[in-house]
Amino acid sequence: MTIPPPLELACLRILWDLGEGSVREVRTEICKEKPLAYTTVMTVLDRLAARGAVDRRKQGRAFVYIPVLDRREARAAAVRQLVDRYFGGSIEELQAYLEGPEPTGAKQTAPAATALDAALL
Repeated sequence: MTIPPPLELACLRILWDLGEGSVREVRTEICKEKPLAYTTVMTVLDRLAARGAVDRRKQGRAFVYIPVLDRREARAAAVRQLVDRYFGGSIEELQAYLEGPEPTGAKQTAPAATALDAALL
C-alpha cells in the first residue's frame, strides 16, 4: 500500500472522524482548512474509491463514502515508507535516530512526541 497524497489523506481523515460522509459533508469539513470546489472533493473521493481506500453507496442522488483503509494501516504504511526511504529499511536506525543526541541540548518532552504522532496522522 502506498501513502495517499495530502489531499486524499485529508479526505480520509475527515471520513475517519465522521465514519462516513457525502461529498458535501467532506467538503464542508475540508473547507475549514482549505477552500476547494465541490468537484475537486468529488474527484478525490472517486480516486480513493477506485483504489479501494473507501467504499461508496448510493443514497438518493448522492454517494456516501465509507473508509475501508483505517488509520492504523495508513500509519503503518507511512512509517514503513519513512523507514525504507530515510533509514535504509532499518527500524533500528530509526529508533537510534529518535533516541540519538538531542538538538541543542534540549530534551524531548511529551509534547514533542505528540507532535510527531500528529505529523504522522
